[in-house]
Amino acid sequence: MEAPGTYHHSLMVANLAENAALAVGGSPLLCRTCSLFHDIGKMVQPEYFSENQSGDDNPHVRRNPSMSALIIKSHVKEGVEMARQAKLPEILIDVIKQHHGTTLVRYFYYEAVRKSQQTKLPLGEKEEVDESTYRYDGPRPRFKESALIFFADSVEAASRSLKKVTSRSVEEMLDSIFADRLDDGQLDECALNLDEIRLIKQSFSKTILNMLHARVEYPDMDKEKANDGSHDEGESIEAESGNQQPL
Repeated sequence: MEAPGTYHHSLMVANLAENAALAVGGSPLLCRTCSLFHDIGKMVQPEYFSENQSGDDNPHVRRNPSMSALIIKSHVKEGVEMARQAKLPEILIDVIKQHHGTTLVRYFYYEAVRKSQQTKLPLGEKEEVDESTYRYDGPRPRFKESALIFFADSVEAASRSLKKVTSRSVEEMLDSIFADRLDDGQLDECALNLDEIRLIKQSFSKTILNMLHARVEYPDMDKEKANDGSHDEGESIEAESGNQQPL
């Protein structure tokens, strides 16, 4: 009720992580449970997260990039505190801590770089943007189920921005996300091998295509009736009485 977009996101992450756990010998139940709790910290300031925003009201426009990044990052700390107050199992708290690893809050980092470059100061006097300000505190994923939720979280969010959902577009998105996370060293503390990563990507692709597939467009019955009403009243009466001659 307080963060409906985040709740829906968590359900989708749960589906992705649970299915992937089945593919690589992880615990599906642990993945589903941890996924449902991983973002509870967003309940503190839900309006700052895009999935909970409606209309044109975006509070980030009133904040500088570093403050926005701090608010976004704080949902991890807030989630850990809420979990401890509720006496949730320690393994759930571990996933809350690890589900972003030490990744970069890219949007606000690039926004800070852009604003710094636009500042009308001599090159040597421009304030350098500190990348660490825009990175989550971690730690990075340390066990299989945590890594699955780490990837599922990013994949679910990115899938919303796909202009066209096809096998090719989904695979390209997955390749980009996994390559970026691996290059950034986010799996350095987790014992996932390349074959397991391949199976995870295959599972994610299947789940996303099932979640986001297009539905059949049903005909407009009112328009159909209007089009069919072009015949005269006598023909209608004849058809309804069963006296219509066979063609």
